[in-house]
Amino acid sequence: MREHLRPALVLLGAFTALLGLFYPAVVTVVGRAAFPSQAEGSFVRREGRLIGSTLIGQPFADPRYFWSRPSATTPAYNAGSSSGSNLGPLNPALTQAVAERVRALRAVDPGNTAPVPVDLVTTSASGLDPHISLAAAEYQIARVVRARGLDVARVRELVRWHAEGRTFGLLGEPRVNVLLLNLALDRLGGAP
Repeated sequence: MREHLRPALVLLGAFTALLGLFYPAVVTVVGRAAFPSQAEGSFVRREGRLIGSTLIGQPFADPRYFWSRPSATTPAYNAGSSSGSNLGPLNPALTQAVAERVRALRAVDPGNTAPVPVDLVTTSASGLDPHISLAAAEYQIARVVRARGLDVARVRELVRWHAEGRTFGLLGEPRVNVLLLNLALDRLGGAP
């Protein structure tokens, strides 16, 4: 048994050092050198103050801002408890949650009779999605314009300018990062 134990312990030590220390250190150094913003969490700062990350959604409830996709985490957008709701399409709790979200959207913008985009009333798989679809952004433009007193064409152009295409040209759907769009909206003017 001794003849087998020694090589096993040597291999355990070697692979622990290689995969537990050396490899993570190399990946960290290369990541920070090649992708410094992403390696540090893609943080967004305004006037030197940390206000969020482009990778994690944030709640916006003020009618002057574009609203994010709902979060399934508690508290909302808590990266420490990332998860979806696990509610199936026939689950009455999901139907009720979606109906309540539709009512809330209609209450804040009663003149908007367009169909509510699905990503404004359902959570993502992670519960942290920082993006909304272009349809969800378009749905909210009239409310934001009214609340801020801005020109519709300027806000629509702002949404188009912040639109991100499909990843690698084929994965996912065109989308817009809500935090970056709202920051650009603040720079555009109107009520802050």
